[in-house]
Amino acid sequence: MSFLYPLFLLAGLTLAIPVIIHLFNLRRYKTVLFPHTRFLKNIQLRSQKQSQVRYKLLLALRMLFLAALILAFAQPFISSGSKTEGGNRLQVIYVDNSGSMSLKKSARSLLDIAKDAVRKQVRQAAPGTRFVLITNDRPSAYSPLPADKVLAELNSVDISASTRSSEQVLATVQNLLQTESAHGADLYYYSDFQRNAFSAPRDKSLASNIKFFGIPVQADAARNIYIDTAYLVSPVLQTGMSNQLIVHSKAIGDVPDESPVLQLSINGQVKSASQLSFNDKKESVDTLSFQVNDTRWQQMTLSINDAAVRFDDIFRITARSAPNLSVLTLNEGAPNPYIQAAFRSYQGFRLNQLDVSQAPADLKEYNLVILNNVTRIDEGLGKILANALSQGQTICIFPGRSNSVAGFDGLKILGEISFTGIDTASQAAATLQQGSPLVRDLFERIPDNVQLPVANWHYIISAGLSANQQAILSFRNGDPFLARYTPSKGQLYISATAADLQSGNFPGSYFFVPFLYQMTMQSRGGDVYAITSGRQQAAFLPLADASERNMVHLYGEDLDAIPPQRTSGSGVEIYVDQVVQQPGFYTLAAQGSDTVMVALNEDRKESQLDFWTMRALKNEWKGEGVTWLEPSEIGAAGDGAALGSFPLWKVCAILALLMLLAETVVLAGGLRKQNVATQ
Repeated sequence: MSFLYPLFLLAGLTLAIPVIIHLFNLRRYKTVLFPHTRFLKNIQLRSQKQSQVRYKLLLALRMLFLAALILAFAQPFISSGSKTEGGNRLQVIYVDNSGSMSLKKSARSLLDIAKDAVRKQVRQAAPGTRFVLITNDRPSAYSPLPADKVLAELNSVDISASTRSSEQVLATVQNLLQTESAHGADLYYYSDFQRNAFSAPRDKSLASNIKFFGIPVQADAARNIYIDTAYLVSPVLQTGMSNQLIVHSKAIGDVPDESPVLQLSINGQVKSASQLSFNDKKESVDTLSFQVNDTRWQQMTLSINDAAVRFDDIFRITARSAPNLSVLTLNEGAPNPYIQAAFRSYQGFRLNQLDVSQAPADLKEYNLVILNNVTRIDEGLGKILANALSQGQTICIFPGRSNSVAGFDGLKILGEISFTGIDTASQAAATLQQGSPLVRDLFERIPDNVQLPVANWHYIISAGLSANQQAILSFRNGDPFLARYTPSKGQLYISATAADLQSGNFPGSYFFVPFLYQMTMQSRGGDVYAITSGRQQAAFLPLADASERNMVHLYGEDLDAIPPQRTSGSGVEIYVDQVVQQPGFYTLAAQGSDTVMVALNEDRKESQLDFWTMRALKNEWKGEGVTWLEPSEIGAAGDGAALGSFPLWKVCAILALLMLLAETVVLAGGLRKQNVATQ
């Protein structure tokens, strides 16, 4: 037992006061007049015995009254987890305030229910107990706070776009144990326990020295309709023409009888709408047509009228028209029909074709330069390509088959790149690097059973460290099928085989046309952005003179921040979601650069509403140091040892009042007897 105000115990000296008073009263005698004396001796004996018993009882009651009153002011408490034999224990409360906690149970949200349970726990804890409050959107630096400050911060906790996994929460607690030099922690985990955020079984290494108290806060039934993703059919936004937007929506739980309405707004004006119709898999794919009349950035907002859960009812896209994206194809022989078909399918590209012998000395006007079926890159052509790369241009080489690799010696001018031989065996690509800029953010979803391209023959490519090789498609032995090189500001892509059906099926594969589109747009930055928070997707801003003094700024409503950024080719890659998690439209700009507008969306995994049941949780997370409780059990009888200490000062105050009442009863009884005796 401990005392919040131990100095009040000095008031125990006052217990001597009733003792002294009673001792003085015993030495005082009172003469009782009585008309007859034959019963005097019996009266005296009977009165003396009764008086002694009553005096002792009053003395005990008064001393107990003072003792209980003193203890009440000293405020004793029994802490149940704040200390151990080895030292202090941290009291850590994690409140999951992710989007799914906005679900309603009866008329209240799950977050409000969790916050009320936390308030009850904090208020019933022992006086002086300090807590660490962790949420999804709070900074990573935490410190123990007194109860009043925890309650104040709890009032400001609201639904956030950020999410935290159970491993991240446990890792944060482990860091706290080190920074606070604590020997252990009691972690109270208030969450709806979505399967994609709460891992099972538990990681025992992360859970060491942590007593886990799980408090599931879940709705009776989960129902939600949300926009999973959306993308333009065309790789570029076309001005003055009809554009099409493909929207994928999903339903969780029962689909409402009245079909929700999907609405498209551009720059605040409604452009199109459609009723959602879900199939047996509870998925809906809709096509919305719209038209824009200028080349500025367009803020595109997709919304649905889902009353159950509102946090994921909006999907944002930014796009701008990119007219006359210039592509130059340098052919050795006949033009490639697959390259022609790729760029002539849309009006946003201007394709020029020249013989490789007529290559212009300056290629800066072209967004992409393709060398098609070339069997020789000499020193002169190598210098032209090296100059283009130094200016930040993008070059793609599809080599033709040759009996001698010596004709490609000009590649050495570009960097430490060379063809060392030719492999005539037919091989399929075995690996796709999904982190590559060509693949990342380009596809809605790559099918699990997608067939990677096959090469009937290929060159063996060797590259030094200065070439910065990144294989996008690789053969089983690790040799690159298609690789990206960044020996200078620009980006160089080299295929190990030609782009014709005699050399393989790459031109007719799933990846050929999207790869060419992405290569074309890399030199000028992206023209379509729909970034998902938490996935570290980079936005590209063309910036010829990037330096510490010329940083890219992120602008929003009441926001001016410098996000993490790194030089890439002729510009800078900016990671917007590292500084903001709130969905919305943001602007990127730097001195001497173009302005880019990006759209930030929530991570859709919170929309899936797939929860662990209490039974499953108890099976997956069990053993010593794990306790599962309902929110209604917080502070209930029998749970005080786990969730804090009962305020004993209240018991002491009640005892003091009972002692005072008992003393009053004893005094009143004595007066009645005295009146009867004197009659």
